[in-house]
Amino acid sequence: MERRTFLVGAAAAALSACAKDAVPSATGTPTPLPSPEPGAADLDHVLEGRRSIRTFSAEPVDDVLLAHLLWAAQGQTAPWGGRTAPSAGGLYPLEVYLATDRSLRRYVPDAHRASEVASGDRRGAIADATGGQEAARDAPALFVITAVVERTSGKYGDRAERYVALEAGHACQNLLLEATALGLGAVPMGAFSDEGVREALGVGDEELPLYVVPVGHPGEGG
Repeated sequence: MERRTFLVGAAAAALSACAKDAVPSATGTPTPLPSPEPGAADLDHVLEGRRSIRTFSAEPVDDVLLAHLLWAAQGQTAPWGGRTAPSAGGLYPLEVYLATDRSLRRYVPDAHRASEVASGDRRGAIADATGGQEAARDAPALFVITAVVERTSGKYGDRAERYVALEAGHACQNLLLEATALGLGAVPMGAFSDEGVREALGVGDEELPLYVVPVGHPGEGG
């Protein structure tokens, strides 16, 4: 079988003026994230090794690894604004949030940055929105993928929700494969209260929660 290479690269240059990256809610000034160090892992092995991991150790996930994961989900890979996941019409309706014990941040693909949405630990509120699932409760990092469907519906009308759901799947799979390549565990969750997630994130009805993804170093039992 032909071997392919799964590249983990640094973020691309600044977003072009035509790219869609409107901020849906009040956030702090975007600040740069650690630049992921370029690395390589065989894609076939990463695909083979991907599993849903629901048990995590107490070891925190460092900022460099978190930056890798954010970039994998929605990082820019082209000067004109192209990202790691395809988007219908290049409209980019997705938002990616990261909750740790320190803060809740929103990823800003423009120049690989993040904006603090709230200080303090929002993981408990997000876990509560999942019905108290153990993986969400115990993970050192929780990623949440939402979508502003109106960014896509202006062009695609009633097909927008389908395209947005497909796009979220692409982004989430990127995140899961990156986690595997980095030796981390992750599990995608779709069972949660939309309103509970919105409240935990501090966003309005314009954002549709699509995934909650707990991430951490695998614990005993996996």
